Amino acid sequence: MSSYAPSPFSDRHPSPEQLEAALLTARDLHRGFDGSKGMAALLLAAIVSAMLVVADQLLETWVDGHLMAAWVALWAIGFVALALLAGTVRRFSARVFVALDEWAARKAQSRADERLWSIALQDARLMTDLQSVLARDDAAATLSPVVVARVRAHSAVTRSAPLPYV
Repeated sequence: MSSYAPSPFSDRHPSPEQLEAALLTARDLHRGFDGSKGMAALLLAAIVSAMLVVADQLLETWVDGHLMAAWVALWAIGFVALALLAGTVRRFSARVFVALDEWAARKAQSRADERLWSIALQDARLMTDLQSVLARDDAAATLSPVVVARVRAHSAVTRSAPLPYV
């Protein structure tokens, strides 16, 4: 004799719409994440714990019969350190994250310039397009200064080179 036990799991795959909605929700959560707050908390915890270790070493010689007073002093040092250093550490970590974001943007732009230049060297149509963009003064502002310098140097070299004899 056989029996059937119902399963709480679905026997159907989620639809593509459901998967896309879940993916968009995950992206929204990631977009709202601020890493500088976590870094600030971590730095603050490290600094305060280092201060507490030093305070413990200093209070250890003084403790002889005043254990309660030593614990109160240790906690007071910890809370004062938290209160005084929180803003400084938060500003520092925000500056670090801004600097890292700017560095990543510069690296991405550099990689994009290198890709564009390597493609332009292989594709004469793209090189012609870049040279025509440089010929118009208003459109040259849209290109990276590195690409502009390379295209101008390439144009100068190709103009000065003699035409091949056919």
